[in-house]
Amino acid sequence: MLNKYARAFFTRVLTPFAALLLRLGVSPDTVTLIGTGGVVAGALAFYPRGEFFWGTVVITLFVFSDLVDGNMARQMGRSSRWGAFLDSTLDRVADAAIFGGLALWYAGGGKNLVLCAVTLFCLASGQVVSYTKARGEAIGLPVNVNGLVERAERLVISLVACGLSGLHAFGVPYIEVLLPIALWIVAAGSLVTLIQRVVTVRREAAEADAAQGGGETA
Repeated sequence: MLNKYARAFFTRVLTPFAALLLRLGVSPDTVTLIGTGGVVAGALAFYPRGEFFWGTVVITLFVFSDLVDGNMARQMGRSSRWGAFLDSTLDRVADAAIFGGLALWYAGGGKNLVLCAVTLFCLASGQVVSYTKARGEAIGLPVNVNGLVERAERLVISLVACGLSGLHAFGVPYIEVLLPIALWIVAAGSLVTLIQRVVTVRREAAEADAAQGGGETA
C-alpha cells in the first residue's frame, strides 16, 4: 500500500541525485550493490549488539538505493531484465540481514526466544510473500492484489520502531517496547498478506484454467 504513494514521492525527490550519479558515470547496478552492502553491514554490525538507533541510521542512508537505481535506469531509458533480477534478489538479501540481525539480538543479548521466533517468522514470511507473487507471475498470472503488509510496510514499520527503540540508550524511558509491538504487527500482517496472495493466485489459476478449457471445447 505504501508503494503506491511513498514511491512516487521519493522518486521525485531523488531524481536530481540519480541524475548526478549518472553524470558521474555511476551505473544503476553499482548503486544496487553498494546500497545492499550498506544495509547488510548496518544491520549485522549494529542490531546484534542492540544498537538499534545507529543501526537504523546507517540502514536508512542506504535503503533508498532501491529507489535511486530504478530512477537512474529510467533516466537512461534502459531498463534491463538483469537489472530487475539483481534488484529483486538483493532486496531479499537486505531484508534477511535486517531481520536476521534482530533475531541475533533476541537470541543473544536480548534474551527473548519468543521475540527471536517472531522475528524469524517475519524474515521467512516476508521472503515467501515475495515468492508467491514472483511464482504466480512466472506461470502467467497477474497476481492482482494489494497486500496488507508488503515490503515497503515491513521496512517502514520495522525500521521506525528500531530507530525509536534505540532512543532508550539515550535515556528515553519505555520506548523500547515499540520494537516488540512492531515485530508482532509485521508478523501478523505478513501472514494476512501471504493468505491474500495465495487466495488470489488460486482464484486466478482457476479462472485461467476454466478459460483455457472453454477455448479448447469451442
